This record gives sequence, structure tokens and C-alpha cells, in this order.
Amino acid sequence: MFQRIRPQSLLTRMLLLTLVAVVLAQGISTAFWYTTFRAQETAGLINSSRNLAYSAAATVRFFKSLPLEYRHIVLEQLRNMGGTRFFVSLNEREIALKPLPDTSRKAEVVDAVSEVLRERIGGDLPIRVEFVAPEDLRILNSQMKLTDLPPSWANYALNLDPINPPVLVTQIEIAPDEWLYLATPLPAPYVSLEDNSGLPKQQIFFIGLLTIFLLTFIALLVRWQTRPLRRLARAAREMPFDDDRPPLAERGSSEVVAVTRAFNTLRDRIQRYLKDREQLFTSVSHDLKTPITRLRLRSELLDDEMLRSKFEKDLQELDLLVKSALQSVKDNDIYENMESVDVHGLIDQVTEPAARTPGKVSLEGRARRPYRCKPLALRRCIGNLFDNALKYGERVTIRIEDSPTTLTLHFEDEGPGLPPDQLKKIFEPYYRASPSAPGEGLGLGIARAIAHAHGGDVEASNREQRGLRLTLILPRNPD
Repeated sequence: MFQRIRPQSLLTRMLLLTLVAVVLAQGISTAFWYTTFRAQETAGLINSSRNLAYSAAATVRFFKSLPLEYRHIVLEQLRNMGGTRFFVSLNEREIALKPLPDTSRKAEVVDAVSEVLRERIGGDLPIRVEFVAPEDLRILNSQMKLTDLPPSWANYALNLDPINPPVLVTQIEIAPDEWLYLATPLPAPYVSLEDNSGLPKQQIFFIGLLTIFLLTFIALLVRWQTRPLRRLARAAREMPFDDDRPPLAERGSSEVVAVTRAFNTLRDRIQRYLKDREQLFTSVSHDLKTPITRLRLRSELLDDEMLRSKFEKDLQELDLLVKSALQSVKDNDIYENMESVDVHGLIDQVTEPAARTPGKVSLEGRARRPYRCKPLALRRCIGNLFDNALKYGERVTIRIEDSPTTLTLHFEDEGPGLPPDQLKKIFEPYYRASPSAPGEGLGLGIARAIAHAHGGDVEASNREQRGLRLTLILPRNPD
């Protein structure tokens, strides 16, 4: 399963590795940043809340120091002047409030405020500290809402627009049946008590933007660096051996230049080898024909008829062996440049004589696009496979299976098939499954050699019902 989903191209692998590296790096750095940010934010919120608690404690001490008859007068002056950061009121009883949902940050702030108040005003007074949503805030004994108060009463101390933060409410019983009520919003920027576990939108946007930038940059870099490799792969696939073509240009990084130089050296060596081989077989052909001809002439001078016939038979076999070897070399010749050819055109050329007989040949499937190959060599390959199928079976079916990566041709006959131990031997030179069948046993070996030259292969298998299946597998090269 992993083999099928594993990316194959260098570009895809580089992008995938870069993406993993970016995600890991950003994840680790973001985790450290987020932890530090949340700790700093919590510390700032607690410090601001403690400052509010100090101010609230000072206000409590101030009101406790006033005579009872002056407290309401001072309170009215504070409301009219807006001279404190708190909304302050004196109530006969504690006002029941609807608190915000409990969170860890809320608990820390409430504990910090309560600790400061007990430290400043003593622990003997009943103290109630709570956070309330602005819409649930109640002000006076009558459970009046903030919106029901005159604007002059609340605008200074409880100006909540536009962020609408939580309101810290502190109620302290400074005398029997007299509760001092203090309310103030959380100061900016600490306006949330939620335990946010997600990243800020700005941070997510920054990570996404950085990832896209890196992937785009890596994609351009890889395509730029691998362009010489693609050119080298194309040259290696086509492998031109004509002397007119110049060596492949040595461009790119030092590693790519070294590989290109090695490829050019290899091509030169192969060219020299092929020239030497051509000269060798030309010399062998010339040198053998002359003595064979002389021996044939001398055999005709023999008086013994039986001896002469034996000599002639041996000379014919020797001549046939030489011609077969030379033909094998010629059919495996790779002095041919790559071209895009119509697969159906090649098949029609090969099957046209046999197709004149109805029912002799049938074709199934279609090739999606032309195939880039050495046309004459591939035609010989297809011809040899078709001739073999036609030789041992009455009818031949050619099935074409084409995909973006592979072109497959199946040659299926209706002959007797082969024993399993002979399925590999039929590709060996001079091996014939049936000694009485015509031919020298070279066709399938030549076909497989041509397939190998194109990076493919030829396989043999028995059909389930009856007959032999020869499968030509040819890789499609990326454009």
C-alpha cells in the first residue's frame, strides 16, 4: 500500500519533505511562542487585576472612614463627577449575580483579587468577587440593569463600548446591612477570561503564507535544478548514436555536470564498440563466405555421391548459421533514432497479410496516443511476436492496454500452449518449442532484446482456456 502512495518524482518528494519540515518547525516554534504568549498574557491579566484590587481596597477604606451620614453624599458626588474607575453603590444586601462560566484564568484572577483585598482590608469582612457579562450586570437592590441607569451615572466608570469586556464586581459588607458594590470592566488588552486553545487568526495566516511561499520557492528551485536531469534522461532514453549529433551540453550544478560528462563518455564508448562490432561482423561475413564457397566448389569435384551430399549438407548448415548470426545482429541493431509512431499503424503493417483471411486476426483496445520508439526495431519486435502466435495458433487476438505510464500489447493464440518449464526457454537463441516448426528459434529472443532496448520486456504465459499469451510491456516516458 505504501509503495503505491509513495511519491515518485523528485519535485513531489522535495515539496512533501519541505511541507513536513515547515509543519514541524512551525509547530515547535508556535508551541513555544504560544506557551510564552499565554503565560505573559495571563501574568499581565493578573497584574492588572491586582492593580484593580488595590484601587478597590483604597475605595473600601475610604468609605469605611466616612461617617454614615456622609457616605451617600460622597457617593452622589462620585457619580456626578466620574471621579473613580469603579461604579460604586451602597446596597442593603448582596446583589445576586449571574457569573461567567468558570475557567482556569478566571479562577486565577478571582483568587488574586480576593488575596489583595483580604491583605489590604482584613479578612474579617465578607468579600464577594465575581466576573459578570455586561448584559447580565445588576447594579442596585432593585436588580436594575446597567442600561436602565442614567448615562451620567455609569458612563465614566462602565464605558464598555466597543469591546464589551467582562465586568469585575466586588461586594464587601462594610457594616451590618450595608454592602459596598464596586464594578469595573477589565482593562484592554486583557478583555477575555476564556482558555483559548487555538491559534490567533493572524498566526495561522502567517504560517499558511510562509508555507505557500516556501513550497513555491522550492518547486521553482527543484524544477530549475532538475531541468538538466530531465534533458539527460531524455537523451539516455533516445540514445542517438549518429556522429552528427553533438555531445549533451554540460550545464547545471557540479553534480549534474559530472553525470552529463559521464553520459557523454559512455555514449562515445558505445559508439566505438558498435563500430568495432560492425567491422568485426563485416569481416567475419566476408572471411567466411570465401572458404565456404571454395569448399562448395571442391565438394562438387568429389566422385563419391554420398560423400558429396554430406559435404553439401554440412556447408548449407554452416552457411545458414552464419546468415542467422548476422541476421540476429542486424535485427538487434540500435542505430536508429527515436520517433513518435502510431501504434495501430505498426500493427496494421504487420498483420495486414494475415488479416485478409476473415477471423484470422482480431484487435481489442486502443492506444491513447502515439508511442515514442525506434520505429523499425519496434515493428520487427511486434512482427516477431505476431508471427510466433500465428505459427502455433489458428487465430491471434491482439489486446492493447494503455495507461499514462505503460503501453502493453498482448498476443494471444489458440494453440496448444507450453509446459511451464519452457515459458522462459523460448526466448533463448535457437530454442524451438517444436522442432518441426519452421524458423531458427531467434524471433522471440530478438523481440525481447528490442523490448529491453526500449526499457520494456516480453513475458510468456499460458492462457486459462487454451493457447499461449505473449505480452509486450513498454514504458511510456513522461513528456
